[in-house]
Amino acid sequence: MITRIGLFDGTIKPGEEAAFYAYVWETMLPVWQAFPGLQRLGVLTAQSPEIGKTYPLVTSFDFADEAALQAALASPERQRSLEATKGLLAMFDGRVIHQVLTPLARP
Repeated sequence: MITRIGLFDGTIKPGEEAAFYAYVWETMLPVWQAFPGLQRLGVLTAQSPEIGKTYPLVTSFDFADEAALQAALASPERQRSLEATKGLLAMFDGRVIHQVLTPLARP
């Protein structure tokens, strides 16, 4: 299993919160769910700032392996996602940090 997360590091523009999350539900989720090889999609938002900040959106995409992840990143669905994300980022001040994670292997 391999997971690619996206941390939305910043803030939703004031007054845009409802529109931001509506855009996630109505526009982004169908695009993300169409990624080839996707085994599980997580879409989360922070509830409390344990480290002095919150992330208004965190995404996690689970794939069987690196090859499946790379195929999804090279897919037409990913290109559609990049285009659709422009609308989301128009309501957001900050950056999106991506990280690929794998389960910790026991030595």
